[in-house]
This record gives sequence, C-alpha cells and structure tokens, in this order.
Amino acid sequence: MLAVTAPPPAQRSTGWWSLVRGDVACVLARDPAARNRLEVWTIYPGVQAVALYRLAHALWSRGWRFGPRFISYVARWLTNVDIHPGARIGERFFIDHGAGVVIGETAEIGDDVTLYHGVTLGGTTWNPGKRHPTLGHGVVVGAGAKILGPITVGDGALVAANSVVIEPVPSGATVVGIPGRVVAPRRRTTHGFDLDHHLIPDPVGKAMACVLDRLAQLERAQAAGAGLASADAACGQCDDPCALPSFDLKTGVTVHQE
Repeated sequence: MLAVTAPPPAQRSTGWWSLVRGDVACVLARDPAARNRLEVWTIYPGVQAVALYRLAHALWSRGWRFGPRFISYVARWLTNVDIHPGARIGERFFIDHGAGVVIGETAEIGDDVTLYHGVTLGGTTWNPGKRHPTLGHGVVVGAGAKILGPITVGDGALVAANSVVIEPVPSGATVVGIPGRVVAPRRRTTHGFDLDHHLIPDPVGKAMACVLDRLAQLERAQAAGAGLASADAACGQCDDPCALPSFDLKTGVTVHQE
C-alpha cells in the first residue's frame, strides 16, 4: 500500500467556518483568561486577524491579488497583526495578544501553533521564492522572538521570548538567545504547552560564568607561580601604593619606584 501523507495547509478542503471555529476553540483551551466564545470572537485581535487572513488566503489561492492584500491591510489596521495572504497556516492557530505579529508571504505554519505578541516570521532576501520560515506542528514561539529566513522549526519546538533564530531547529528542541541556540530538549508539561520561559537555561549567562571561573583559576595560578598575592588574599583587597600601576596615567611615562 502507498503511504498517505497529509496535504499542506493550503491544499486542505476544510471550509472557512470550520477553520475559524477551530481557532476559537483552541483559544479557550490555551488561554485561561478566555471565559467564553463571545469574548474570544469580539475582543481577541489575534482571532479576528486570523479569521480575516483565512478569507484573504482563500481568495489568494484562487488567483486574486489586490483584494486579498487589501483585506490584509484592513486586518493590520484593525488588529495590529500583519499576515500576508500568501502564507500557509494550519488548523487551530492561536496568536495571543496579537500586537506586532508579522508573518511573511512564503511562511508555512503547521497545526496547533501558538505565537505571542511581537513575533516575526521574516525573510532574509529580496529574491523571489521561499524566503520565510516553516514552523512544524505544535510549535510555541515566545513574545518578541524573530525567526528569519527559509529555515524549518521542527514539530513541538519552543522558541524562547526575544530569541533570534536563523538556523534550523530540530523537533522538540528549546531555543534561546541571539542568535538562537538549542539549549535543552523540550520539557514535558501537563497541558502540552510550556509557558515557564523563566526556567529555560541561559547559554550566554552560563558561558560568562565559565569564563569568570576560568579567569579566577588563571589569576590564582599566576599569583602562586610569581609569588604574588591572589585576589582573595588578605592584601588583595587593600589599596596600598604597591597595588597601583607603575606608570603615570596622564603622561604614560614609567615610574620607577625606589
């Protein structure tokens, strides 16, 4: 038997109403602040932006160009969310808060993806063709994160807030930093979405701690070899003249001490 693969988001036959209902339902499942469907429909700009995008994308897929772009323009004016109608987005897509989210024309997003405010799925070239990232199923992207270029973020990956991702991300990985680095496998969570961004390892902080520790070791070794006092010795904290530089800071002339 031939293997059957699911079609990409743009080729699915699911209707607009079914897709939007799924988007609303996932908000109630993922956002504890959402109390009922009326709130989600009326005061969630992310939901409204996605609903207008799905309409614009349907027209874009049928060869229309100005109309979908105009709908996208109106949606951005109303919601502060900029989604190009050519982007391909899967089911149950949630943009929390919505403000400042930008999704480029050739971006592809799988099912059950969550984006927070300030996220950019941007391009790195002006050349035609694939310019924007591809996000797998179940990806969570934290506030302010930027994912740039035609890279792939694997299924179930977590991109920490304010990260800048320019390299592919394996499935289930956690990425943090500028540029983004894989710091740990994805943690298991009760509700399926890892929102404990404060528990994500800090690779830059860890590297700095290692450098400082190594520097302290070298200083102790140098002090011991030269017969000098180390920084943690009793005289290491004093401000006697012996600790001053042996040259004049203003003139740069070496001062010979008797």
